[in-house]
Amino acid sequence: MLDANMQAQLKAYLERITQPVEMIASLDDRAESAQMRTLLEQIAGLSEHVSARFDGQDTRRPSFQITRQGADMGVRFAAIPMGHEFTSLVLALLQAGGYPPKVEAELIEQIKALEGDFSFETWMSLTCHNCPDVVQAINLMAVLNPRIKHVAIDGGLFQDEVEQRQIMAVPSIFLNGQPFGAGRMELAEILAKVDTGTAARDAAKLGAKEAFDVLIVGGGPAGAAAAVYAARKGIRTGIVAERFGGQTLDTLGIENYISVMHTEGPKFAAALEAQVRANDVDLINGQRVAALEPIGADGLAGIRLENGAVLKSKTVILATGARWRNVNVPGEEQYKTKGVAYCPHCDGPLFKGKKVSVIGGGNSGVEAAIDLAGVVQHVTLIEFAEQLKADAVLVRKLKSLPNVTIHTNAQTTEITGDGQKVNGLRWKDRATGAEHHEELAGVFVQIGLLPNTDFLKGALELSRFGEIIIDERCATSLPGVFAAGDATTVPYKQIIIAAGEGSKAALSAFDHLIRHSAG
Repeated sequence: MLDANMQAQLKAYLERITQPVEMIASLDDRAESAQMRTLLEQIAGLSEHVSARFDGQDTRRPSFQITRQGADMGVRFAAIPMGHEFTSLVLALLQAGGYPPKVEAELIEQIKALEGDFSFETWMSLTCHNCPDVVQAINLMAVLNPRIKHVAIDGGLFQDEVEQRQIMAVPSIFLNGQPFGAGRMELAEILAKVDTGTAARDAAKLGAKEAFDVLIVGGGPAGAAAAVYAARKGIRTGIVAERFGGQTLDTLGIENYISVMHTEGPKFAAALEAQVRANDVDLINGQRVAALEPIGADGLAGIRLENGAVLKSKTVILATGARWRNVNVPGEEQYKTKGVAYCPHCDGPLFKGKKVSVIGGGNSGVEAAIDLAGVVQHVTLIEFAEQLKADAVLVRKLKSLPNVTIHTNAQTTEITGDGQKVNGLRWKDRATGAEHHEELAGVFVQIGLLPNTDFLKGALELSRFGEIIIDERCATSLPGVFAAGDATTVPYKQIIIAAGEGSKAALSAFDHLIRHSAG
């Protein structure tokens, strides 16, 4: 299971363990159980502090528990955690073995103080780049609090349960048998949902913060670049973000950021955060902004959060990014996470051997269709325009695949279902008017982005597309308020352009402070 290089790396990590750890497996006669046994035996052979047993009594097989010897920690994997989940496995071993987590002390104490019994299940896929964050967060909770249990389940390994529980998107989180959350969630966000006093405590703490010189709203490439450039000027800088990393967290491969040959979105986001923190930026993550209050008589603008707190700043940079655009047809909203999906890398494995559709013929749509064709039985691509808009190299690759059908000049009119999940898609030939129905298990929507500017309507000038209108210095229609990245009218929504615009916005904000400072 582990090649020589991986074994050498893992052996070095396991040297950090200070307390004995047990892996207790529950196996059956499936080939995956044999693979799990091999993996656990290899791991146990790399450290004198780690042992493996194969007498587990879990009914879900194959699976294994990670626990401190003599304890009963609630960390389990109903999976062979390779791929994106290998890091989750390593961290679980280290944390069970006494290695301190790299988490704020305040969050650790909050986890330990939780009262009640919490049994989490996280349905994931090994190709999902958002799933590890959820798995690692809840695993840590289970290590720190004996009343918290967690099992990470590979949907591809337990297809019968996937069908029975109607799991059609990952990560899908259940708590005590009931749906709890879907999609990427940070540790603080999970805690906020189980600890009802979190919002009030956060609001009181945030509301007491000293005013910033520049406050950035949004934690994607534009926001991160703005923070670094502002902080290096020696001014008090803060970022407030709903989820730091923005769209990069949902991007599997990045190959066009100059000087970086290839990286994955979550790694890129982690590097952004590390650089922001290294510059002593006050990073306020997991907070949703409700409104912008323009600069008042006190010379301060206000950023009002949904929890009621108001953050004050002399200048503001809006870098709120964008989100997936909906196709806005009947059935889309009803069947979200029940066959309607937006991340082919995350959710594709759940449709193994089934028929799916991709809506959208740009780069994102064609790349999604190519990726899905390697997993599913058949892909039908629907494009509204008369021809595909993707790069020629991608179009050639798509057309070479035997299990892909392409319909151009086609309008999606409805996503159909049986009341529980998707069962098809209706589309109309725009040339002839003929209507068609495709029987499908899933629909992946890939038709572009919408700016995250709903909270700004009426506060400043927006384009007819909802983008923040800016000038060449990133200034908005409000004095002292600047904007950058995908939420603005700047063309070409690319990571490198967003980063450049964020830097420009920070320099403009600094120039504004110099010119308008008292005295």
